[in-house]
Amino acid sequence: MNTYVDVLCRSVIAILLLLLIAKLLGKQTVSNMTFLDFVTGITLGSIAGNLAFNLKIKAVYMVLALVFAAGTSFLLSVVALKSRRLRKWISGSPTVLVEGGRILEANMRKIRYSLDSLDQALREQGIFDIGEVDYVVLEDNGTLSVLKKGEFQVAVKKDLKLKVKPQSFPVELVMDGALLDGNFEANGLTREWLERELDRRGKRLEDVFYAVRGTHGQLFVDGYEDRVRRPVDKE
Repeated sequence: MNTYVDVLCRSVIAILLLLLIAKLLGKQTVSNMTFLDFVTGITLGSIAGNLAFNLKIKAVYMVLALVFAAGTSFLLSVVALKSRRLRKWISGSPTVLVEGGRILEANMRKIRYSLDSLDQALREQGIFDIGEVDYVVLEDNGTLSVLKKGEFQVAVKKDLKLKVKPQSFPVELVMDGALLDGNFEANGLTREWLERELDRRGKRLEDVFYAVRGTHGQLFVDGYEDRVRRPVDKE
């Protein structure tokens, strides 16, 4: 019985430490997986796994190892911010794969990136004809940045000389049926205003599951009753 309790406690400690370390290292570690982040993730995961289940090693040793690994990763990230030269070695650097519509075979061989991988990555961005591409850059985190040739780029409102309406950040007002009072106060809105808007639509506040004021000031409301006769997907 003591063994089960020990494993449970060690697992909880491992999860809490990983959450704390992830908070310390920042959001970029989650969203932008560079060389350093990849190595850090593998190392921390291995140590945390041993902390949770390897009862032959004292928990305090594993905790120290986690703290040391996280500290080393943090220091390396600081060094990468300070020095551009070391940043290339620590985090990697972007690689140009296509320049001026021409595939750079030497760069692709250097990073062992195949044509099949390039075609697949382009298709994932909705590009099925490589002839539409002017520049392609493989970023540090493995994602592909693509610049299409001018004739294949999508026209924006500026190109069409259309009037652009001012936008604001969306404000969530109701989430899971609960009023978000802080968002009302921060944006100069009131519950009475929301109730008036709902009344114009023939809805009550109690019927609202989700409500948000959009980028142009419009109100989007979703009720508990979807009233979809034939849903495409039903769990």
